[in-house]
Amino acid sequence: MTLQLQDRVVVVTGGFGALGRALAGVLGEQGARVALVDRAQPPAHAQDSDHRLSLGNTDLGVAGAAQRSFARVVQRWQRIDGLVNVAGGFAWETLAEGSLDTWDRLYAMNLRSAVAASQAVLPHLSAGGRIVNVGALAALKAAGGMGAYAASKAGVMRFTEALAEELKDRGVTVNAVLPSIIDSPANRADMPSADFDRWVTPRALSRVVAFLLSDDAAAITGACLPVAGRV
Repeated sequence: MTLQLQDRVVVVTGGFGALGRALAGVLGEQGARVALVDRAQPPAHAQDSDHRLSLGNTDLGVAGAAQRSFARVVQRWQRIDGLVNVAGGFAWETLAEGSLDTWDRLYAMNLRSAVAASQAVLPHLSAGGRIVNVGALAALKAAGGMGAYAASKAGVMRFTEALAEELKDRGVTVNAVLPSIIDSPANRADMPSADFDRWVTPRALSRVVAFLLSDDAAAITGACLPVAGRV
């Protein structure tokens, strides 16, 4: 495998989840140094190494939390070359039977977290830096019960486009991937009768993200790329 990300320093928020772990593996295979940031405590099996750093107990909703964690990354590796905003959440709830709190919660988890992390990383990104946001295919066409989730992910799309315009003269690209259903243990448990083979695997999605972090994607910014699998 070509080491397209050799010695790049990449921060992944929501790093302890299924997609975060897959990203750590794929980015590491391509030579990157990966910092996994998450609000949870590091899993017992997480082992820091020359190319891996686990930073738990980072709530991106708390002012200054991202800055403190990113400062530790810079202290360790002297720079940050890329950020992948994975942190987020999902809830299915109809408007008639739902709560405004759900809309606030998904906004905070899916959009505000990406804004906070991106704002914190900007002082550390030089020309050639990369930001990749994880949106959702549902942001293009929402199903019933997915209003709050789809609206928050649509916000991620618009945020991606706006930040790409803001940073294009700095040589920093900002893009988003829009997966359909990710083949994770949680999604399998929620939809046991589904055809899992049609879903997008975390590893397949991670390889698309890795491309957007690479030099080969230098001409792409402001893109919101559907990664639908066969859904």
